[in-house]
Amino acid sequence: MDRGYIGPCNRNGSVLTTRIYLDHAATTPIRPEAAAAVLDGMARWANPSSPHAEGRAARRALEDARARIATALGWDGEVILTGGASEALAIALRGAGRYETVVSSVEHDAVLRAAESDIRLPVGEDGLVDTDDRSPLLNALDPREATERFAIQSANSETGVLQPLDRIDALRREAWIGRPITLVADCSQSAGKLPLPPADLIVVSAHKLGGPPGIGALLVRDLSLLRPTGGQEQGYRGGTENLPAALGFAAALEAPGDWFNRVALLRAELDRIVRTNGGEVIGDASPRIPTIAGYRLPGRSAAAQLMRLDSAGFAVSAGSACSSGTLKISHVLTAMGLDARAASEVIRVSFGWTTTADEVERFAEAWKAMA
Repeated sequence: MDRGYIGPCNRNGSVLTTRIYLDHAATTPIRPEAAAAVLDGMARWANPSSPHAEGRAARRALEDARARIATALGWDGEVILTGGASEALAIALRGAGRYETVVSSVEHDAVLRAAESDIRLPVGEDGLVDTDDRSPLLNALDPREATERFAIQSANSETGVLQPLDRIDALRREAWIGRPITLVADCSQSAGKLPLPPADLIVVSAHKLGGPPGIGALLVRDLSLLRPTGGQEQGYRGGTENLPAALGFAAALEAPGDWFNRVALLRAELDRIVRTNGGEVIGDASPRIPTIAGYRLPGRSAAAQLMRLDSAGFAVSAGSACSSGTLKISHVLTAMGLDARAASEVIRVSFGWTTTADEVERFAEAWKAMA
């Protein structure tokens, strides 16, 4: 038996019995209210599409959950329940026909794959899409271009940088080019935490906000923007509806959100500690969601940092969980102007409803020990 490692320790040398989870942007622990709702839903096992009494009861529960989700998010349009954010993005982006989809270069891989051959907007070193005169975004709004929709995220999943969606919405409304331009907003990291942006199609993920995995939502302003392809969800998705997950999704959104302001203060203090101990805060000059931070430690690879932190009892990541298994260089960081070496030195620390001041303080001590 290897006795070289006895586990993470407090300052007085006593062994910690619990690990510290700071990877909430990958997934966050399910809220107790959501877990209870999922269990309640498991007892309602009938298919919501069935015509008998049991099926009708399940349908009523599903529609009630849908209405609660919309209310909690402050949404007055349609809610299409999906298997997650990636599926919601795929539904939102398909069917552009002969026109182009314009995406930012820092979008989630699911967006970049769906719009592989379309137009990509660069970002500056601050991680923001340029909305000034003569910017590529303004060029895409030229009537001579074949633009049909913009797909722009709210909060970046690796840096937390918040895109200026209010400004982008105003620009696309001002630039009438003979047809409406649809705005798709990926709010996987911000929904349930920040107000929804002005957009026609909005993507939401349940497990990023304390709900169960395996369910998300596409919020739709006008169903005519979508191409019907399935037998459920008003014809826009196929597959039996997941009632337990829908109930958990609604309950998570309704759970108290007082933790968010607390986390904002903790993240700000950790940013300060990183800066004063030789580190760099990615996107520091830009508006950022308080739950996500990208930290660079020059001269120390992200892989080495992750190994050391993991052995010390901290769960963090090296960017998006969808690609971190290979620790490949982040397209988000290179789009922001970091070279391959600098990008390989960045880790992501993310916070959620369970994060405490003591956990962040312990992480800060571990960071200072690496610096």
